[in-house]
Amino acid sequence: MLPISQYKTILFDCDGVVLNSNFLKIEAYRLTALEFGASEEDAMRLVNHHIEYTGISRNIKFTYFLEKILNKTVDDASMHHLLKQLNYEVERLLENCEIAQGLDVLREKTKDSNWMIVSGGDQEEIIRLFTRKNLLKYFDVGIFGSPDSKEDIVARELKKPTGQRPALFIGDSKYDFQVAKKNNLDFIFLSDWTNFSEWKSFCSENKIEIYRKLDDLNH
Repeated sequence: MLPISQYKTILFDCDGVVLNSNFLKIEAYRLTALEFGASEEDAMRLVNHHIEYTGISRNIKFTYFLEKILNKTVDDASMHHLLKQLNYEVERLLENCEIAQGLDVLREKTKDSNWMIVSGGDQEEIIRLFTRKNLLKYFDVGIFGSPDSKEDIVARELKKPTGQRPALFIGDSKYDFQVAKKNNLDFIFLSDWTNFSEWKSFCSENKIEIYRKLDDLNH
């Protein structure tokens, strides 16, 4: 790992890194499933699938929900309804969400770096939320999310002039690490807000550098 000021590009996951939103997102999935008519048991099956595949596009999760949990055909009307309802629940629940401290200090410390968000969350939803919370100013390259996958976003953005190496990915999930490794990026795991219950053993096995929260990178 290099000193953080030496990275030309820094990629941030959103949920659990910039926002303390993982457990609010879990509740949003549960409420969306119930509103769709699922039983509490089936709603929790969707929640568990969401947690297991944190960072994966919601389109993929709802396809699984319809096909494997509810044994329904995936059709445009159902998918649109679920995505719209989740969007409503997420924006409602995240309105007063805790924001990582020290972003301004870290931005100054890495003023020569290009910053971007790479999220499994809905891209337009994050842009609206970040606009309201005055966070867009930090991420000069852009905010990227679903429906594109993190793998596709990272591969695409690293080919651009704003995706120069050395590059660092800061995340809080197994999938974040896998995406970073696939693209030969350095990786830091943040533990305070993760919903990955086995993070300690996973980070130990993979020799991943761990910090509790974003602000710890300033010290």
